[in-house]
Amino acid sequence: MTNHVLAGTAQSQLKSRFWHKAARFSLYAILGIFALFYIMPLFVMVITSLKSLDEIHQGGLLSLPENITFEPWKVAWSSACAGVSCVGLKGYFLNSMVMVVPAVFISTLIGAINGYALMHWKFKGSEIIFALLLFGCFIPFQIVLLPMAILLGKIKLSGSFSGLIMVHAVYGIPFTTMFFRNYYMTIPTELVKAAKIDGAGFFRIFYSIFLPLSPPIIVVTIIWEFTNIWNDFLFGISFSEPGTQPITVALNNIVNSTTGVKEYNVDMAAAIIAALPTLLVYIVAGKYFIRGLSAGSVKG
Repeated sequence: MTNHVLAGTAQSQLKSRFWHKAARFSLYAILGIFALFYIMPLFVMVITSLKSLDEIHQGGLLSLPENITFEPWKVAWSSACAGVSCVGLKGYFLNSMVMVVPAVFISTLIGAINGYALMHWKFKGSEIIFALLLFGCFIPFQIVLLPMAILLGKIKLSGSFSGLIMVHAVYGIPFTTMFFRNYYMTIPTELVKAAKIDGAGFFRIFYSIFLPLSPPIIVVTIIWEFTNIWNDFLFGISFSEPGTQPITVALNNIVNSTTGVKEYNVDMAAAIIAALPTLLVYIVAGKYFIRGLSAGSVKG
């Protein structure tokens, strides 16, 4: 009797393990299919960028390259002309860097101070101010184009790097403020009270207590702002001039060129070059991005 019971228990455990493994395998298989489906466009872009134009016309976009060439990458990067593509990304890449780095720094710094002040230095109307800043997160780009253009014209920053930096920094402040405020909610108020008793002021507490605890949310903010600003096209085309246009404008000029034969290999190489900085940022700091997002959701 006991042996039958033990045998039945062992059999049920084996069945349970089998179905558990089957369910896990099915889940991984489905995720793998979705991953392949998601990666396929990038794969097509890479292999197309490594082909000559003649090979593309003969074999199509999906075939593997027979003779790998990096000439499309050289054409996309440099200002040399090949066929119809005469706009190199090199200068525009530098323009984007000049615009992105200061804008990310300014919006991150102001967002950190705003989040710290709104969370741990309560004052009359602070909740209203935060609500208005939060409302700024939902304002579409198109709505601010005309007011921002008028403002940039009045302060003589239209078409300049300074104007683009200001536009992106101001538009990013609501997001960075929200990120830092939510993160600083997890820091005990007792630390601030103790620092005040010891005579520390506003910036002393911020510099000595909050900044050392902020690397996770700083990484989140930098990735968020860098990605949004680098990939922006609307502000870049609206508030820049030929000497200050970002890389997205140059990419649009290359891809939408309609004179002569369409150079798909150059288009794909240019698109990959334009996407590389954000891709590298996520590869290097992606795990910190997830940690930073989850760190601010423990309290509040």
